[in-house]
Amino acid sequence: MITLIAAAGLHNELGKDNDLVWHLPDDFKRFKQLTTGHHIIMGRKTFESFPKPLPNRTHLVITRNKDYQKEGAVVVHSMEEALELAKEDPQPFIIGGGEIYHLGIALADKIELTRVQGNFDADAFFPEIPEAEWKLISEVTHPKDERHNYAFSYQTFVRL
Repeated sequence: MITLIAAAGLHNELGKDNDLVWHLPDDFKRFKQLTTGHHIIMGRKTFESFPKPLPNRTHLVITRNKDYQKEGAVVVHSMEEALELAKEDPQPFIIGGGEIYHLGIALADKIELTRVQGNFDADAFFPEIPEAEWKLISEVTHPKDERHNYAFSYQTFVRL
């Protein structure tokens, strides 16, 4: 089961200048809980936005640069190559950025989306989720509080 996992604003905003435009500690905890022990598939810019590789996950980094190498990354040059390397994982996660989500949505079986209740200045966007192809099966709302400047909802979609 291939899963896209993302946090996006009300207009599918993901981030700006290769960074998130919000800080949601509980969403980070959920991301860690869901992805630990799995392959995580991302683009080079997303990988380079991390201070260091995320523990207990295999980082599959898609790049067009044939010479790219980074410690902690398994470098691939296509989504198909990444998925082939992750085929023994029962649930590899596609974690971004925008271009990688656009490649992955056609191949995914599930979407774990944190919908952030706000409008943001962004330069990267999550793809539209076609209602004819996906069903929302779960939604849990998290209010704005002292640790979270925005309310948000954990939404789980499955392909029809």
